[in-house]
Amino acid sequence: MTLRVSLAIDQPLDLDASLDSGQSFRWRRDDAEPGAWLGVLEGRVVRLRRTRSGVEAEVEPEAGLSAEEIATRLTAYFRLDDDLPAIQRALAADPHVTAGIVVFPGLRILRQDPWEILAGFILSSTSNIPRIARTMELLASSLGEEARLGGVRRHAFPSPEAVAEAGEGRLRELRCGFRAAYLAAAADAVAAGRLPLHELRGAPYAEAAAALTALPGIGPKIADCVMLFSLDRAEAFPVDLWVRRALVDHYGLDPKLSYDSVREWAWERFGANAGYANQYLFWHIRQTRRPMIAAGLTQPLEP
Repeated sequence: MTLRVSLAIDQPLDLDASLDSGQSFRWRRDDAEPGAWLGVLEGRVVRLRRTRSGVEAEVEPEAGLSAEEIATRLTAYFRLDDDLPAIQRALAADPHVTAGIVVFPGLRILRQDPWEILAGFILSSTSNIPRIARTMELLASSLGEEARLGGVRRHAFPSPEAVAEAGEGRLRELRCGFRAAYLAAAADAVAAGRLPLHELRGAPYAEAAAALTALPGIGPKIADCVMLFSLDRAEAFPVDLWVRRALVDHYGLDPKLSYDSVREWAWERFGANAGYANQYLFWHIRQTRRPMIAAGLTQPLEP
């Protein structure tokens, strides 16, 4: 029998928008239960449902893991310590960010595992969300440990040690392409302790950015994604093609403006909440210009 844990929430939370908005790659809609989501957190398969009072999580019972601890981990994952209404009020003076908030009022930034996020955004280079998701799932099923929830079988994302041991050649076989060399180098750095990812959580922005961009193949955009979605740097402002398009269309920024100049502009305009402004701008223009309707993330992605 599975364990069900109810988490009361007094903050806005839209599971669809938060889990399917390009910041995480391994959540799937549950075909067997409309409205539910299936993912793998900390090596466990988790089913999430939105309830009237909050969220219900379903997991396999484990010795030593109480319902209270599961609730605590979900609270951290969805960053329920962020006062989202206050953040939205602070951003309300900007009409373009407000337009995204109106459509996706429960879109939250997730606090995810730094290693998995680093790997995911290394794989994002010259790729798209469904392809990244497929590659992540293939890496997990090939190199990660199996996990189950009832009849659902998934795999944990492989540890940096497992990815480093697999090496560049095996990663190329697993469809990582030219990114295999960068992923192998990152895995080796994390496994060897040269990149202490968890120690960077909450570290000053410049320190975390320097540590990440010291690795081959990791530029400021990937570093900003890792900092925003896993290292508690809410001012990080990843600039991809969609965000740059929004900045050009809405604010008249020069499309040739350097990454550093765009980031400085965002910090001046949005301050400490630049990361939330970024996600509202990104997902609103992404869904307006090219909606992701059953583009692959809404279905189970088998290797």
